[in-house]
Amino acid sequence: MSAGALRIAVVHSFYSSRQPSGENVVVGLQVEALKRAGHEVLLVGRSTDELEQASTYPLRAGLRAATGRGDSPLAEIEAHRPDVVHVHNLFPNLGRRWVEQLDIPLVTTLHNYRPMCPAATLFRDGASCTLCPDSKSARPAVTHSCFKGSRAQTLPVAIGTRFDDDPLLRRADRIVTLHDNMLATYAHYGVPEDRLVTVPNFVPSRSEPAGQRTDEWLFVGRLTYDKGIIELLTHWPADRALVIVGAGPQADEAEALAGPNVTFVGQRSAAEVGELMSSARGLVFPSLWPEGLPTVYLEALAAGLPVVAWPQSIVGSLVARDGTGLVTAGNLPEELDRADREFPGLADHCRTVFDSHYSEQAWVSAITDVYRSVVAT
Repeated sequence: MSAGALRIAVVHSFYSSRQPSGENVVVGLQVEALKRAGHEVLLVGRSTDELEQASTYPLRAGLRAATGRGDSPLAEIEAHRPDVVHVHNLFPNLGRRWVEQLDIPLVTTLHNYRPMCPAATLFRDGASCTLCPDSKSARPAVTHSCFKGSRAQTLPVAIGTRFDDDPLLRRADRIVTLHDNMLATYAHYGVPEDRLVTVPNFVPSRSEPAGQRTDEWLFVGRLTYDKGIIELLTHWPADRALVIVGAGPQADEAEALAGPNVTFVGQRSAAEVGELMSSARGLVFPSLWPEGLPTVYLEALAAGLPVVAWPQSIVGSLVARDGTGLVTAGNLPEELDRADREFPGLADHCRTVFDSHYSEQAWVSAITDVYRSVVAT
């Protein structure tokens, strides 16, 4: 191990592959980036795909969620003798109480709002919802069946939602959020601001230049109400070409709404999405909920592709802050006309924003500073 390198244990419970998870991808990318930077990294993982084969899995997962007790990675961590432990996701395959026994500096990344919202989204029935954190009770989540649309499945998650007494948030020396809006939300609901820090995720850089831009616009994401696919197609101009990448429960409804210039291509590999981004006119991001930090936005910037974003999501805030596209105010046809004029001149700026904020180099530098700050304490 080179001088100045750290020994790091990264802990993550991997979600099921049946529902593509950007969080799973991000953790894998970050582990490899830390290794390339010269650090010695152990990934302590638990896979839903493997564990759910057991007939008792639903019961055990529910008990872990409700009590915070269950499978502990402490033995693996202690055998590695790390300088710092970095926890990403523990739900639903790892307990949370084990962190109280950890005597090693601890960093955790909040990829969503699960510590205060059983659905992890602060979004319900098409609108922002903060009933649970406002009342310091997860009872509303049970009433509204917020987790997977089921009261029975929501109940153990709601019981385990601790608000001001979450073991991981109480124990962590630094709590990483993905953007300043998320940081402000957690601070508002009682997480000490002096332990919060923003470090955005990254995606791999694109070395190849963008191709010739076409007249086609691009949507990439799950076909669900919260991702805004129905909202998008309801207002999409009939004379505009739109390519939709993704699948999901609203696929049939979306196809019924689509006009003749809308093409559905289903799920595509990262390489295929990259090719589409290299030739699209722009990315449309109609998400209606706050989100964490969608990797599709970062991938668009890496491709020099400007974005038309809806204001409800974090991407709308970032586009407005960084000048990487435009935020719709409700007149989509006029805004697409404006984008025709402005977007060709934004490609280099989008790439500059990517290099400064969302590249591997930027992430490694920022997260290493966080690690060193807790190791030195």
